[in-house]
Amino acid sequence: MEKPFTCDICNKTFSVRNNLMEHLRTHTKEKPYSCDECNKTFSRQHSLTSHLRTHSKEKPFACDVCNKAFSDPSTLRNHLRTHTKEKPFACDVCNRAFSQRSTLHRHFRTHTKEKPFVCEVCNRAFSDQSSLRDHIRIHTKEKPFVCEICNKAFRQHSNLKTHSRTHTNEKPYACDICNKTFSRCASLTSHLWTHIKDKPHGCDICNQTFSWRTSLMQHLRTHTKEKPFTCNKCNKTFSHRTSMKRHLRTHTEERPFVCDTCDRAFSDRSNLKSHLRTHTKEKPYACDICNKTFSQKTTLTRHLRTHSKERPFVCEICDKSFSQHSHLKTHLLRHTKEKPYRCEVCNKNFFDHSALRTHLWTHTEDKPYECDICNKAFSMRPSLMQHLRTHTKEKPFACDKCNKTFSHRHSFNSHLRTHTKEKPFVCDSCDKAFTDRSTLKNHLRTHTNEKPFACEFCNKAFSQRSYLTGHLRTHTNERPYACDVCNKAFSGASSLTRHLRTHTNEKPYDCNICSKIFSLRHHLTRHLRTHTKEKPYTCHVCYKTFSQRPHVIGHLRTHTNEKPSVCDICNKAFFDQSTLMRHLRVHAKVKPFLCDVCNKAFSQSWDLKKHSRTHTNYKPYKCDTCNKTFSWNSNLMMHLRTHTKEKPYECDICKKTFSFHSNLKGHLRMHTNEKEYACDICNKAFLYPSTLKAHLRIHTREKPHTCHFCNKTFSHRNNFVGHLRIHTNEKPFACDLCNKAFSHRSNLKTHLRTHTNEKPFVCHVCNNAFSDHSSLIRHMRSHAKEKPFPCDICNKTFSKRWDLKKHLRTHTK
Repeated sequence: MEKPFTCDICNKTFSVRNNLMEHLRTHTKEKPYSCDECNKTFSRQHSLTSHLRTHSKEKPFACDVCNKAFSDPSTLRNHLRTHTKEKPFACDVCNRAFSQRSTLHRHFRTHTKEKPFVCEVCNRAFSDQSSLRDHIRIHTKEKPFVCEICNKAFRQHSNLKTHSRTHTNEKPYACDICNKTFSRCASLTSHLWTHIKDKPHGCDICNQTFSWRTSLMQHLRTHTKEKPFTCNKCNKTFSHRTSMKRHLRTHTEERPFVCDTCDRAFSDRSNLKSHLRTHTKEKPYACDICNKTFSQKTTLTRHLRTHSKERPFVCEICDKSFSQHSHLKTHLLRHTKEKPYRCEVCNKNFFDHSALRTHLWTHTEDKPYECDICNKAFSMRPSLMQHLRTHTKEKPFACDKCNKTFSHRHSFNSHLRTHTKEKPFVCDSCDKAFTDRSTLKNHLRTHTNEKPFACEFCNKAFSQRSYLTGHLRTHTNERPYACDVCNKAFSGASSLTRHLRTHTNEKPYDCNICSKIFSLRHHLTRHLRTHTKEKPYTCHVCYKTFSQRPHVIGHLRTHTNEKPSVCDICNKAFFDQSTLMRHLRVHAKVKPFLCDVCNKAFSQSWDLKKHSRTHTNYKPYKCDTCNKTFSWNSNLMMHLRTHTKEKPYECDICKKTFSFHSNLKGHLRMHTNEKEYACDICNKAFLYPSTLKAHLRIHTREKPHTCHFCNKTFSHRNNFVGHLRIHTNEKPFACDLCNKAFSHRSNLKTHLRTHTNEKPFVCHVCNNAFSDHSSLIRHMRSHAKEKPFPCDICNKTFSKRWDLKKHLRTHTK
């Protein structure tokens, strides 16, 4: 057929001029035909004529086969092809045939990727006019298609048609294979794939295949994390439109799907379908491995992962993986700290719905599940089942690594983490991690000082229930746990376990840094802090930190001046029980700690430890300033103050400051005149134990310090150190005023008084004053007529050592 009329813009040809004129309007967007009713405009006369019938409801064109009426002949023509199955419009690219030309045009654009219809609001492009029209209604919120029965409105006519069938129960689409009927054509098409098992659409990332392209597109969003659907109420985003629609019902509280048996309503159809099986007891989904059956496909999918150990849901923050999406969702809330489930009674919030449900039983006090053996009642059936295992001794959960068995799943899960070293529960305050939630809960109370468990006898409060249980036995004197070896009984199972190790010498807890082993876990925990330098216990008065709880408790008493531990012999009081125990050894003369090398005995384990290093000469602690090394960190800390001149300890009476706490303690005795360290031989008393120790050598004539230069021996270490400087000519103590240097600090102190003319040592007999203590002592002998230095040759006595020295020379001449 000749087409003499050509479009100047796109070169398309037409046989009739009128057709060309109509076509040109698609370029010029001219719409000269207007509806008098709604002012809608059209580019063609027949389009206006058809549109007018939507107002008049006139449908003059009827189908001869089914009597269905239409408003225009072209729609009737298209409808007739549904009866004849005629598809006259074929695609040149893929030979697919269609019953309507417009459908072919739309299909052809899937090959050309052409999307000529653009939304003016968001610039989104579409391949056909109707899709654009439907899309625009998202922006305008227009829903022109209203159901005559329930007045529900829809954006698209097709949605209204589908909805109408929920009222009429009409299912016009039947499966040719199994005769199952459907209300929507899309549902029939989806169903047909279950027969042919063909899944032509494959994912390029994980190779999973799908029957439908839309299913593939939805699946791809699990990789791209794209969530294009946004809730207009709370701005929450979703990857699937159906998920968003379900979510919207949480805001509207709409539950359109009702169970015919019990009238229970649901927000989505799948939940109703699953619920119906609780009535029919139908379990159509069976596991191929263990033949266990399930009422829901999702439950079967989750169950299969218990066999495959598959964990496809991965946390993007910490890379932890989960077998169920719900578990991942709950886990993510721990990162965001969001607790969306709130108790309406006490306003307590929870991470997941199951925790809230369990919590609600604490308010109802209803305990319908009772143990037949001991009559103990429980609010939940799983709690009863767990309890019954305490009677049956059943332990169904076995560890694959060490074959240890457990009666509770959560105990089993916690145990598995001891193998994997996984610690998923982290403290927000100090970032310490734990293997199980209950331990974290107990730990958090060390920060909050919360003690919710109180004793009904003495009102003493505890941070953990187990501590209260153990404490109650101190009132009842109950000791149900007996040792099979020595019959010793204990109030707690853990105490018995610890005791048994004294028989077996078992030390199961080893340090992964230095391989040292311990019989008790808390000993290992304390030891690890020596490596990590962690000090988790803080004094709330002065904010000083400690590595052990007993230390902070003892320290707090230095603020309150409370000394609850009193010696029965001398009534001396101490801040803590351990210090009292050490003190009692002074009275008992007990020295239980023996050195393996020299058999020297000590009353305290700490003294033995310090002494042991004198044999090994192990000095791991080094001063960065002068490179001096020390056996103990505490000695290094004290030494550093000689460089920094720091004196943190102040006397409350005279405000004198000291570098060391021991010096302050000794100084305070000068005010109180307390001399608690007495010599057993001559009853002379001293302020310091070190002074007593040095004094005892006068009686024993012991001189343990030997000079390696001249073999001279000394009873006092400081005299020995001072003597060594004679050989080395070292004079480390210099005067700031005249630069004169001294080998002893005491000599410098005495010298400084020559500049200040200070004479603090006063004779109480004649008030004569002296600049140093030794001069006062020598002077006092002139009053007492004391002459303590005898000559070994002629027994003549002298009041001064120097006079004795001069006298000895008269014998050597």
